[in-house]
Amino acid sequence: MPAAPTRPTGWLTGWDPEDERAWHDHGRFVARRNLAGSVLTEHIGFSVWTLWSVLVLFMTPELGYHHRPGELFLLVTTPTVVGALLRLPYSRAVVRFGGRTWTVVSTLALTAPTLLAAVVVARPRTPMGILLVVAALTGVGGATFASSMTNVAAFYPNRAQGWALGVNAGGGNLGVAAVQLAGLAVVGVAGPGHPELLAYAYLPLIVIATVVAARRMDNVAAVRSEPGALRDALRHPDTWWISLLYIGTFGSFIGYGFAFGLVLRHEFGASPRQAVAHTILGPLLGALCRPLGGLAADRWGGARVTLWTFLGLAAGTTVLIGAAAAGSFGLFVAGFTALFVLSGIGNGSTYRMIPAAFTHRARTAVRTGAADARAWARRLSAAVIALAGAVGALGGAAINLCFKAAYARGSGIPAFLGFLGYYALCVAVLRLVYLRRKRPDRASEPARETSHV
Repeated sequence: MPAAPTRPTGWLTGWDPEDERAWHDHGRFVARRNLAGSVLTEHIGFSVWTLWSVLVLFMTPELGYHHRPGELFLLVTTPTVVGALLRLPYSRAVVRFGGRTWTVVSTLALTAPTLLAAVVVARPRTPMGILLVVAALTGVGGATFASSMTNVAAFYPNRAQGWALGVNAGGGNLGVAAVQLAGLAVVGVAGPGHPELLAYAYLPLIVIATVVAARRMDNVAAVRSEPGALRDALRHPDTWWISLLYIGTFGSFIGYGFAFGLVLRHEFGASPRQAVAHTILGPLLGALCRPLGGLAADRWGGARVTLWTFLGLAAGTTVLIGAAAAGSFGLFVAGFTALFVLSGIGNGSTYRMIPAAFTHRARTAVRTGAADARAWARRLSAAVIALAGAVGALGGAAINLCFKAAYARGSGIPAFLGFLGYYALCVAVLRLVYLRRKRPDRASEPARETSHV
């Protein structure tokens, strides 16, 4: 019987998720425990990251806030950019300090931006410069995604990574819907004049998540990689193609998550209560669908599922353009909700392409005599997971900047036309780069092994 991994120095040693006997004996239980802690902390991180997407809906002239539409879109763009830029150093922090250690530190660090957000938003005359600084600090919540995904990937075998990464990321993405639901509760209980209550409500949740991570998660030596993994990943074309695709999927999800309420406000004149109420369902469904995207990719292939996702995103964007032109609020909300669902599926399927692409390269290396090909594939996959996550988040910032420019001219239709063009580009990449490859083990092929987790 395989020996259980040990923790003699605080690090889980002897961990090998590809050892099937060890996995079914004890490994899957360790992995699930760490996955649960990761989902909780990433969920809180995403909620803090998207906190300003709800707070700006309270900042109306009727409540004493006098900000131009462009300033409000800048407030929701700033944490997106900061979260994206911090994702690479956060992924390296897991490698350096360990998953449990870094999760505890990064989760506890969320208290400062959350407390500051509560303080400044309660003062309608707070200068825009201070608001932008505080909004930037909440970007640390978005950076937790990279460290969390890098850590979870080390706990699961390749055959189950589509499911595990999908569940982890989906749990985090649910934070977008959760903070909007909490905002609706604040409006219902205290009215729109007390946005600071939303931020205060998250402070005890941050403490609880920190304690759970400290008690239930592990540092695992397998997550440590040799120096230069990111540099090596940058040399591979798959890194850049997958990052481009992830801009279209995750960039859409997080960009729309930040901007949806403001779009309803400026496109249709929605009140804070209406905007918050109608922005909950889309992110909720999108987050829940992310694991389904991973499972579908495990079965039918990441590139194939992602292709159909982008075709759906293009169709949904066309519906939005028509709804905006016709002034149909109901059709517009329905179309936006569909975009969240499709982007959630695409998030899971695109991320599944990462281990699939590098596993294929590892199999090729094995056939040519490389003995450490499997370790190489894990090492490169972890680096690309971090890099693609950072680039994808920058796509969300680009979406908000497009909305900022479009609504400066009075309508969001030019922005939607730009998004439509990008989705068409992603379809072309999938067709020409992945789905035309003449190889038996390509990343677009269905996985030969299914998850038993």
